[in-house]
Amino acid sequence: MRKTVWSAAIAGAILAIGGAGVASAHHSFGAEFDPQNPITLKGKVIEFEWANPHSWIHIDYVDPKSGQHQHWKVEGGAPSALLRKGWNRNSLPAGTNIIVQAFRARDGDTRASAADISFPDGRQMSLGNAQAELAIEAQKAKDANKK
Repeated sequence: MRKTVWSAAIAGAILAIGGAGVASAHHSFGAEFDPQNPITLKGKVIEFEWANPHSWIHIDYVDPKSGQHQHWKVEGGAPSALLRKGWNRNSLPAGTNIIVQAFRARDGDTRASAADISFPDGRQMSLGNAQAELAIEAQKAKDANKK
């Protein structure tokens, strides 16, 4: 019995140490992005990064107030989530005009996290980003409670 308990404790310690690297490499949506600070980004795709653990859409955004071009990175879901939503690595070629409803990075950088994107013709595509989707639902519920 002691040997079983001791073996379980060692296995747990190994998993905790091994998992710590993975957990620290990944982030929490709420730690990095502010669900109280939404932004709408209208611009052209510079690059679409098909990467783990998150895809990234690089956008040339023109600030309507200053007229200045800004390079924004918008976080989407992992490629596996995007595949389930009908995406592939060629779904957003450079030069594509898109509109993104997103949440700004807490550190003020030109990064954001989004649940979906839309196109000037009205089409929408989910970015497979569950954490951003939850933030949107929470905001909708909060807005509904204000009424």
